Amino acid sequence: MERLAEYKVSVRTTWATGDYDAMMREEGLYEVGQRLVDALAVQSGEDVLDVACGTGNAALPAARSGARVTGLDLTPAMLVKARERGAGLGIDWVEGDAEELPFPDGSFDVVLSSFGCMFAPRHQVVAREMARVLRPGGRLGVCAWTPEGTIGEFFRVVGGYLPPAPEYVDPPLAWGSEDAVRALFEGIELSFSRELGMIGHPSIVEAVDCYATQFGPVVLARDALGSRWPALRDDLIELFERNNSSGSGRLVLPAEYLVIRGQRRASNA
Repeated sequence: MERLAEYKVSVRTTWATGDYDAMMREEGLYEVGQRLVDALAVQSGEDVLDVACGTGNAALPAARSGARVTGLDLTPAMLVKARERGAGLGIDWVEGDAEELPFPDGSFDVVLSSFGCMFAPRHQVVAREMARVLRPGGRLGVCAWTPEGTIGEFFRVVGGYLPPAPEYVDPPLAWGSEDAVRALFEGIELSFSRELGMIGHPSIVEAVDCYATQFGPVVLARDALGSRWPALRDDLIELFERNNSSGSGRLVLPAEYLVIRGQRRASNA
């Protein structure tokens, strides 16, 4: 458990590095949170939890729907930006661990996570916690990058230059596999769909520079690699060139993600 605690400290450092909010705005990915809220039909007056909320991807549109929203994240720096973005919306921002949600059983009508819970180390633990805090009949909604998609390939390319994760850390992209997700949940009726987020940048080189200066995992990889960074940079340029759908100098990446929708069975109250 001490090693796990140390790992989570390193996770806080990773996600506090760079400027995640600026990257999400530049890429146009905040719209995914709105899509998830719409898919779950979040209603005014409902109690909603956004797990690993980051800078408020799903929490903000849920609050704008009139729901009572709590956003939880492990990284204080993420919550600072989330509070700025959500000023005036009445969201309760909580520093906390997705593997140990600090809420009683059955606290929420809706539990969401948009590219968040997939990065917690122990997927079974996170899934159990998310199901635990759902009320009977409550709804679950998660977006996660698929292994087959462009962002799945992006993470594999970057990971190929880094030491492997500890054996107790589950691979984040497993959340993008229907079969893997089915094995995580008990008492939750699940359905799945696959959607595309269109990630945009003015050019391929500017996209790589954006990741190298704003996306914590790549910022730290760049610093750690030193003289090996140009090789990773070249691999990222090749990846983006190969997947670019713009037909021009601009970069437009079709980025596939899995939408997981679920409902807790009333009999599990």
